[in-house]
Amino acid sequence: MILTNPISSSEVGTLWLTYEEKTMIMRMLEYFIEKADDKEARNIMGGLWQELNFYVLKMEKLFEDQGMVKPFGYTSGDVNLEAPKLYDNGFDIMFIRLLKEVSMGMYTINMNMAYNDKVMEIYEGLTTVTQKIYKLSTLYLLDKGILTLPPKVTMPKSVEFIENKSYLSGFNPLSEKRALNDIEIGFLHHMIEVNNIGMQLITGFAQSAQNDDVKRYLVKGKELAKKQIKIAEDILLESDVQFSATSGSTVTTSTSPAFSDRLMMHCIYLLNGFGIVGSSFGTFFSMRNDIALKTTLIAKDVYFYGQEGIKLKIKHGWFEEPPQMEDRNKIIKKGKE
Repeated sequence: MILTNPISSSEVGTLWLTYEEKTMIMRMLEYFIEKADDKEARNIMGGLWQELNFYVLKMEKLFEDQGMVKPFGYTSGDVNLEAPKLYDNGFDIMFIRLLKEVSMGMYTINMNMAYNDKVMEIYEGLTTVTQKIYKLSTLYLLDKGILTLPPKVTMPKSVEFIENKSYLSGFNPLSEKRALNDIEIGFLHHMIEVNNIGMQLITGFAQSAQNDDVKRYLVKGKELAKKQIKIAEDILLESDVQFSATSGSTVTTSTSPAFSDRLMMHCIYLLNGFGIVGSSFGTFFSMRNDIALKTTLIAKDVYFYGQEGIKLKIKHGWFEEPPQMEDRNKIIKKGKE
């Protein structure tokens, strides 16, 4: 078969990642829709499922046209619709909103690595869907009183420029730390918000995990989320900043597996990547060096936690191998045999 418009290696890689993520999200949506007793929440999630299904089918057609095997992804075998409710009302949309944050970042990177018009069309469409669902989710959560706004601040009345290098300092115990700027407050609030919902997610996962080593790994992740929340809260309190980022919901007492351990580990794998990127953003734009150091150390902790998760996925045979270039040395050696 002669391809008139073949896709590049970068596009194969990003489409592979996107397909895995979308099929995972669709399985989770199917469970949340089944358990939802709020009509508005069910409509938001049902609309998202329809949109994602459209683009999953579009990717499968592109794989077929390119002569490429489609990724295995996540199937009906990775979700148990009969399992009891694992999370109380509100968590489903809070989690969907978090996933849309992840997706927005991924599509930006993926579009920057796209050269084929059909691939760009997929990411352009998915970006539109993501922004729409993110807005709907945010408005829904605010209306239900589940999502809280970042702290309010006094509006600036004049433009000022930094005049002293002491603006960057925060380590010296003998000098007073400057007040947090609005960029730093926003990042710290967001850090608390995402780790609150992450802690709820991973608690439910840990309750229902079937493998002991997966359960231990998830419990470790819960403690890491709590650590990040405490760090951000302490920094805000030191500056007398009032905050209130709610957890979104509570976890039920169910221990029945709603999702396969394989799916749950992949979900945490994606969120770990998002966590590292978020910490890096906070490190660069936090101009007080004590905050920058703390966010750097957080990124280190998340990285090593993520590496532990990858090894666990490989151990259980759950890590589908990404497409790769031909191993020429191996082919040459084989030709000599």
